[in-house]
Amino acid sequence: MFDKILIANRGEIALRVIRACREMGIKSVAVHSTADADAMHVRMADESVCIGPPSGTQSYLSIPAIISACEITGAQAIHPGYGFLSENANFVQIIEDHGLTFIGPSAEHIRIMGDKITAKETAKNLGIPVVPGSDGGVPDVTTAKKVAADMGYPVIIKATAGGGGRGMKVALNEAELEIAFSTARSEAKAAFGNDEVYMEKYLQKPRHIEVQVFGDGKETGIHLAERDCSLQRRHQKVFEEAPGPCITPEERAKIGKICADAIGKMGYAGAGTVEFLYEDGEFYFIEMNTRLQVEHPVTEAIFGVDLVREQIRVAEGLPMSFTQDDLEINGHAIEVRINAEKLPNFAPCPGKITAFHAPGGLGVRMDSALYDGYSIPPYYDSLIGKLIVHGRDRTEALARLNRALGELIIDGIDTTVPLFHALLQEQDIHTGDYGIHWLERWLEENTPG
Repeated sequence: MFDKILIANRGEIALRVIRACREMGIKSVAVHSTADADAMHVRMADESVCIGPPSGTQSYLSIPAIISACEITGAQAIHPGYGFLSENANFVQIIEDHGLTFIGPSAEHIRIMGDKITAKETAKNLGIPVVPGSDGGVPDVTTAKKVAADMGYPVIIKATAGGGGRGMKVALNEAELEIAFSTARSEAKAAFGNDEVYMEKYLQKPRHIEVQVFGDGKETGIHLAERDCSLQRRHQKVFEEAPGPCITPEERAKIGKICADAIGKMGYAGAGTVEFLYEDGEFYFIEMNTRLQVEHPVTEAIFGVDLVREQIRVAEGLPMSFTQDDLEINGHAIEVRINAEKLPNFAPCPGKITAFHAPGGLGVRMDSALYDGYSIPPYYDSLIGKLIVHGRDRTEALARLNRALGELIIDGIDTTVPLFHALLQEQDIHTGDYGIHWLERWLEENTPG
């Protein structure tokens, strides 16, 4: 058993890990920048270490500073949370070289799934259905035109090392392809230092469906059903739910087994998410995230499991505390991501919280690091909270979300809460009739000017 775990992250996810540690009787170490000296995760941890100035590159992304914090405090393992160094294979290797344990998958698996082309090839070899597309990177526009002609328009060009929608362009026909190809490569080079791109068939009205998987690092893999994350803005999720409202029990069992079997074959350790585009009853692999997802609480709600606790158990070499047969869906859960942003343009809105009240009651969970008087720093992601609700069915979950949003108080800054009040007035949200492009179209239609 670990005696002490260091959390290489901040905000609500750091608090999430601290809570799991406390329930397991494990001491926690928080790291923080000078800007986060008064942050809630620092207050809640058993120990804390300042690892640098406000800039993320000089603090939360500083591998030497994090390793030093482990040596100072005697922490035996590191939980990365999500973002920052959570999918950095080099970080994992350095941790292991220092005799420490990384709470997550191996450096090899992170490396394989971190490259979009290698990930797609690996998924295909493991029997996971993939989107029709190029075999590897596309070196020039002439090759791009040939690939597009073979698979048919529209097509999407993506950065091999991409993420967050950068280096991603759609071409509806050959006339658009040259500009889209050149632009995608330029964006990829600027964002990732790598201009290699690949191409896929562009689906017209897909949903974003992701399957939560878990492996014991040996030969056992299980799945915890799927989440629907189709409501997105600029490829960033804002509203997630489990189970998916459009997925049949038969589809769930089939794709879940495919993913669980793949995880077992890989010898994957810990939590992971296999992400798909879904259209007309078909699943198409897009990527695998080798970490805990922001939206993991909706899965925890419908299964009654603690995914962070399971991550720690597997990292300790213990078996998972449940089997596939133990898992049975109970009700429906929804999460909305609350950002410190000013509508309608979603401009970052850091500042001092003058009043904060979290909603409560049956089936309501608020994951946040806010408190009265806290000053949100301008240096990091604008996510400040996640409101999660659970009900006996989707209708009850939506009603509970509406009630909880009405109870939530965050004064002193602007947030995205009004967006969710507005969305809950839309019939498409209640029927579940939307795809990944729905929200951006709705915003265009409902944004003044």
